[in-house]
Amino acid sequence: MTSFLKDGRARPVALWLFATAFLVFAMVVVGGATRLTGSGLSITQWKPVTGALPPLSEGAWQESFRLYQATPQYKLINRGMSLGEFKFIFWWEWSHRLLGRLVGVVFGVPFLVFLFTRRLPQRLIWRCVVLFALGGLQGLVGWWMVKSGLEARVTVAPERLATHLGLALILFCALVWTGLEAWSGQARVGGRRQDGWSLAGAGLLVGVYLQCLLGALVAGNQAGLVDNDWPLMNGRFFPEDYRGVSTWQTLAHSQAAVQFNHRMLAYAIFAAAALLAIQAVRARYLSGTLRGLFVTLLVAVLAQASLGIATLMTGVPLALAVAHQAGAVVVLTVGVVLAWRTRRA
Repeated sequence: MTSFLKDGRARPVALWLFATAFLVFAMVVVGGATRLTGSGLSITQWKPVTGALPPLSEGAWQESFRLYQATPQYKLINRGMSLGEFKFIFWWEWSHRLLGRLVGVVFGVPFLVFLFTRRLPQRLIWRCVVLFALGGLQGLVGWWMVKSGLEARVTVAPERLATHLGLALILFCALVWTGLEAWSGQARVGGRRQDGWSLAGAGLLVGVYLQCLLGALVAGNQAGLVDNDWPLMNGRFFPEDYRGVSTWQTLAHSQAAVQFNHRMLAYAIFAAAALLAIQAVRARYLSGTLRGLFVTLLVAVLAQASLGIATLMTGVPLALAVAHQAGAVVVLTVGVVLAWRTRRA
């Protein structure tokens, strides 16, 4: 059963990991739509097993609606909402949670099958265990985030939203990276590594990941609804209302600050990606694949920045905002593949 693993490759395992990563990608996109439609607080209880079923009777719907009516969001924003309107936001949040459960099943069941049939390379077992633990932790963090909006707020806390998204993206990156390891097998012994390019690839990946976290803070503070001009912010390069009452309030809760920081890091990432792409094209000793990945990342960053500017200047319409969040994961995916490839001999 293990003879096909002699070269370290396990293509069925790789396909399973890539499929799970795609589901995480879908979960991030649906999660973004859930936030944008104001649906994230519609389900006020966390029931990991029984919550998989939606309300199945009129009485059950009324009970779910009654629980939502006790939240600050309903009392201060959605008072007078009809049951039909509640069902609309309920289905968004329910779909988001259902995807989370589906990720657990799609990962957990094949993992056990591959493990007990000895079709999982030994070097990947511990990684898969960590991936499974990250998935479980993501569920707990998601509920921790939702709880912040059920007590004294009408939305979830921005820093908890950033934590929730950040953990999801770590899981996504780890799934893609491990899938690449399974697909390609063990690295060649004695090959020549380009350590400078490896450092550059890792740096770009870290920068893109941090930019995603800043994007979550922008979303959590609804900062895309202010300062909708570009390249200036309300006619100024540096917004006059940048500072909050404290450093934490500035970095995590000031609308002007989080949007300004998001813009500045975007410029830095674009500049770095452009410089490295030019250098990679000129470095003929690099493989064509690696040069192509640097150019692809630059194109993806440019497209994502353009989409972000369009989203901002049009007042954050749902379709563009969801596309912008999906684009962030696409850029992150290219960054993961690039960082992985630069580490290969």
